[in-house]
Order: sequence, then structure tokens, then C-alpha cells
Amino acid sequence: MAVPYTAVGDSLTVGFGAMPGNGFVPVYRGMAERRIGEFVSYENLGVNGLTSSELYANMKRSPQLRNSLKEARIITISIGGNDLIRAAKSAPPQNIAQHFNKALSQCQSNFSGIMQTLNQLKQGSRSPYIVRAVGLYNPYPQVEAATQWVQQFNRYVNGYWGGSYAAAEIFSSFYGREHELLSFDHLHPNGKGYKVIAEQLGRLGYYPLA
Repeated sequence: MAVPYTAVGDSLTVGFGAMPGNGFVPVYRGMAERRIGEFVSYENLGVNGLTSSELYANMKRSPQLRNSLKEARIITISIGGNDLIRAAKSAPPQNIAQHFNKALSQCQSNFSGIMQTLNQLKQGSRSPYIVRAVGLYNPYPQVEAATQWVQQFNRYVNGYWGGSYAAAEIFSSFYGREHELLSFDHLHPNGKGYKVIAEQLGRLGYYPLA
């Protein structure tokens, strides 16, 4: 029996910016397979440009997504980066901090809804499973408000720790290494950056699957 893995989220889940097969999803799938010792089949439901509100809405109304998450024994979530990018692009220069704070509280609220929906879908699940969130790195290291936004969001995502859930800490791995780990667009990771994300996910372990 294969271990089903469902990956949901934004362009990081898609693997945008890297060669096919070099995104974190296929790399992490291979790592999980080696550790668990069983074949891991995967469904990548990532969508370029997806925001936290869109993922939350999709999880409530898409039968395909809901069914895939219900069956999955490994779930990864990458979300929040597009909320940050949109906030950065639309921030009025005289009011950046307030603009970022509003976007942050909305994003946190959506993430909370995503986790609640996931818990409802997994209620009564007889098979053990793990949920792994990908923390954010900051594609705008020169913008202080963005750094604070990312760190606050990561703290929030880490706050769900426990049971089958854990979040991978990506921020410090990318900080100061953006030129090395980001692709030509300076927003998305390159193959090396995605490998770093997969490794951080792997460090969280695979209990109770392995």
C-alpha cells in the first residue's frame, strides 16, 4: 500500500523557479519514502499566486481538494508568501507598518481557518498522518516591515505545534543567502533553495509514520 502525500499551497508547492522535479515536493517525497520505507504516492495541488484566503476558500468548497486531504497521510502546506508580496506591492509609502499589520492579521486568521478545516477533514481518521507547514523566508530583506511580517507570521504558524503538526523554519536558512538560494526573479527559490526547504521539512521527522 502506498502512503498518500498531498501538497497544497502556492508557487512554492508548485516548485516555480526550479527545473521540473527539483521543487521541494518531489524532493521531500523521496526523503519521506526512504525514511518510512514504503512507496509514497503524491498529488501536488499547488497553485501559482495562491493567497491564504483562496486556499481557505478552496479547502471549504473543492471536493477534489477535500477528498485528497482526507485520504492523505502526509500533508504539506506552503502559504502566506503571496499575502506578503501583495501587501508589499500595495503599501502606501507613508503608512507601511499599518498596512502590513492589517494584511498579517488577515493572513493569520486565514491560516487558523485552514488548520480548523484540516482538523475537521481528519476527524475520525484511522490512519496516522503528519501535517507539515513551510515557514516563510523574506524575499524583501531590504524592507524592515517585511522582515517583521515574516517573523510574526512564522511565530504564529509555529504556535500550532503538537500532535501530527509541525512547521519548518526556513527564514534563517535563507537570510543573507538570498542571492544563492533564490531564482532569477529574486522571489522564488531555485533548485538549491527548494532542497533547503525539503531538508528543513525532513528534520521535523516522520513520527508516527516512521
